[in-house]
Amino acid sequence: MSLHLGTCHCSICRKWGGGPMFAVDCGTDVSFSGAEHVARFSSSDWAERGFCSHCGTHLFYRLKESGQYIVPAGLMEFPEAPVFDHQIFIDEKPAYYDFANQTKTMTGAEVFAQFSQE
Repeated sequence: MSLHLGTCHCSICRKWGGGPMFAVDCGTDVSFSGAEHVARFSSSDWAERGFCSHCGTHLFYRLKESGQYIVPAGLMEFPEAPVFDHQIFIDEKPAYYDFANQTKTMTGAEVFAQFSQE
């Protein structure tokens, strides 16, 4: 089974990390060592972001309703290369970068429509 990686081009992710967020959907069963240093802030009505209060590292984007964690790919060591297969909030992607990979793309409206159906 391949691990799937995607990017988010929304303005909040780009402001948070200085560019698109490359991330992996890690589901709801996620734990962090050093949990006493995990700080959270509500970045929207539907999600929160977590970071290390000690070093500032971005740790996750978590959907409030489902508890689903989206974790930056740079935090992980992959046993094999993940498959870069999707991009969300493509309608907010600035014109100054593009990726060569052929991926599924979704606008912000399509993302919200998909999550409201699940």
